[in-house]
Amino acid sequence: MGVFSAVFGLFTFAQSPTTPIPTSVDAKLTLDAAGPAQRKSLAAIYLVICPDVGAGSGFLLDTGTMVTNSHVVATCTEQTLIGIGTANKQVRFSRVIKDADRDLALLVPTERLVNGLKLAQLDTPPPGTPVTTWGYPFIYNGASPLLSVGYVAGFREVTPDNAKTKRIKHIIVNGAFNHGNSGGPLLIAQENEVIGIVVLTYNFYPAGLKKLIDQLSNQKFGMQWTFTQPDGSQQNVSEAQITAAILDEFYQKTQVMIGEAVGASELLGMLKEHASELPGLEPAQAQKPRVVSAPVK
Repeated sequence: MGVFSAVFGLFTFAQSPTTPIPTSVDAKLTLDAAGPAQRKSLAAIYLVICPDVGAGSGFLLDTGTMVTNSHVVATCTEQTLIGIGTANKQVRFSRVIKDADRDLALLVPTERLVNGLKLAQLDTPPPGTPVTTWGYPFIYNGASPLLSVGYVAGFREVTPDNAKTKRIKHIIVNGAFNHGNSGGPLLIAQENEVIGIVVLTYNFYPAGLKKLIDQLSNQKFGMQWTFTQPDGSQQNVSEAQITAAILDEFYQKTQVMIGEAVGASELLGMLKEHASELPGLEPAQAQKPRVVSAPVK
């Protein structure tokens, strides 16, 4: 849609909406087709599910801690949050640490997991650097991880709500980030080191439009229809609610090819703050990386 739309748009979180949420992952065909480096990345990718709320992506660090977004965890706790790896093995968690300002969450599995990804020493790749992410956009085609490809378009600092001085580094990516990609690792293409965590997709609708759609969805009067849920249960819905549901589908799933990822330095900062609560984290791994530049491949 071009830069003009990007300037005047607004951001929405790239989490999967509350459509039927899968309870298993089928990555066999993707793993069979992937090369050695891609298989290594895929081994660290997880579908993160908050039952009855939504789902997103996550990844394992080489320290044994899993990472996703705070908004993917949503209202879930250690008792309810579920992770599913590409080998279709469920993971439960003994601790969930959320940072709403950074929109990051650290998940401590109840069992030791291996084959995680490393955080890159490259903190600020130059614009034009090709990047990729694995994740579960829209839970497309069931639950098989998909590769998204783009390139670094720029950087910005985000001021969290109710924070006057704290600023969070974001990497702007020209690429397709969709609902369900949230929490996935942003990787330099052909490498397995994390430079960011996917957090935002971009759409160009006016800020007030979502509020209008939400108001429509709350109108329960007027003509009524009976809607059958995927689980077989039935629900009465009004004409206004049907209209709101259709409009919300367009609102949520229309985007420009611009997304954002939280910089790896923000994840390192969070790891350092919670080092005593996380397993397998050496002091050296909690230090901020050098800010270096590298030529675009």
